[in-house]
Amino acid sequence: MVGIAEVARAAGVSTATVSRALSGRGQVSDAARAKVQAAVDALGYVMSASASSLASGRTRNIGVLVPLLDKWFYATVLSGIADVLSRHGYDIALYNLTDDPAQRAGVFDTSLRRSRIDGLITLTVELSDPERDGILALGMPVVAVGAPNHGIPALTVDDRAVAHAATSHLIALGHREIAHIGSGRAGGEVPARRREGYEQALHQAGIAPRAELFAHADFTIEAGHAAALELLRRTDRPTALFAASDEMAFGALFAARELALDVPGDVSVVGVDGHGMSGFFGLTTVDQFPQAQGERAAHAVLAALGLEAPAGAPELPFELVLRTSTAPPA
Repeated sequence: MVGIAEVARAAGVSTATVSRALSGRGQVSDAARAKVQAAVDALGYVMSASASSLASGRTRNIGVLVPLLDKWFYATVLSGIADVLSRHGYDIALYNLTDDPAQRAGVFDTSLRRSRIDGLITLTVELSDPERDGILALGMPVVAVGAPNHGIPALTVDDRAVAHAATSHLIALGHREIAHIGSGRAGGEVPARRREGYEQALHQAGIAPRAELFAHADFTIEAGHAAALELLRRTDRPTALFAASDEMAFGALFAARELALDVPGDVSVVGVDGHGMSGFFGLTTVDQFPQAQGERAAHAVLAALGLEAPAGAPELPFELVLRTSTAPPA
């Protein structure tokens, strides 16, 4: 196995110069850096994680706080993060954050305090004030995605505008009886903002939101299926469903088929996310480009570490993608 001494001999410099050139710490002339890089390339030298950490003071790990590890959306965002970080020689340390207070305390009071990461990305995680203060006290770059927390730079999609776009599309088609499948939780969370955007679009069209046209679901296909069955079995069933996620919209499509209802002839269905299977199901959706969200988050944390130029505006894009699941009411 090639060692740093061999690189130094091949480059005609000291081992200290090799260390400074590879770690980016300390003064090294451009000529010496070029010699070191040429020797590294020729010998196939890879600096060990422990040596790199000692030389640079960095672990070359980025922590990611994620609430759900088994969901398509989070897996896709993580893929985007990993793609960018790996190109810079960085690894990911995942921290699953649940609603259990004891588990959260373990993450914030123990795991993150071990200082085995150089920066932190939070994915749609709502932090309490003590949790946020504890993270900021670690003195490392922190980037939030999807759920803004005061004092932490955030990359966010305007979830009210996302829901407004989906609902306005149904209204423009002529629908007036539009149901919503989402979360009933209050506060500034993503599901609540999407419900607000849905209701804003109805109000602007002169349509009063009706409580009976809202069904709670937990962002799974199974819950979307159950919620859609509840709505579509009504004698005055809605002509359109807006689901706050594509997976819940998939469940709604299955429910319509189970009830022998035609989509979009009897009921139109629209979702949110841009799920990889949405095209297969012909689902009209608001694509929020989760892979690109992860890439943006990785670039932002690398920029905060001084390894890249600062990224662009914190607003993340979205786009209404029209497919065959929506049409004017019969």
